[in-house]
Amino acid sequence: MTEPAFQDEQTLLPAVAQDAETGQVLMLAFMNREAYQETLRTGRAVYYSRSKQRLWRKGEQSGNEQVVKQVLIDCDADAIVLRVEQLGGAACHTGHQSCFYREVTDQGLRVVGQRVFDPSQVYGPPQA
Repeated sequence: MTEPAFQDEQTLLPAVAQDAETGQVLMLAFMNREAYQETLRTGRAVYYSRSKQRLWRKGEQSGNEQVVKQVLIDCDADAIVLRVEQLGGAACHTGHQSCFYREVTDQGLRVVGQRVFDPSQVYGPPQA
């Protein structure tokens, strides 16, 4: 098998972006066949945005691109791991290094990650 198990053009598979050097999980997104093939062709992470209903080229607005170092597919070919070099230092649209910047504790959520940029400076004010 040379590619994940995309049943058709609408199939979305989970794709985990992981820092290639540290192993830190940066984010979870989804890929369709077109995003997967463009990622392989360009060496830059491309996902499918479920909210925008279109391809999302990581960093297209923020500049925080992901250079793909390795692509892994799980045993059932229905999940993808991208080992990446995160350019710009932030994978999360909230400006944090990782989307997984909150830890669950007995007292509730605790922020454990660093904010690298102010999202309002990059994306503009929040939309109402």
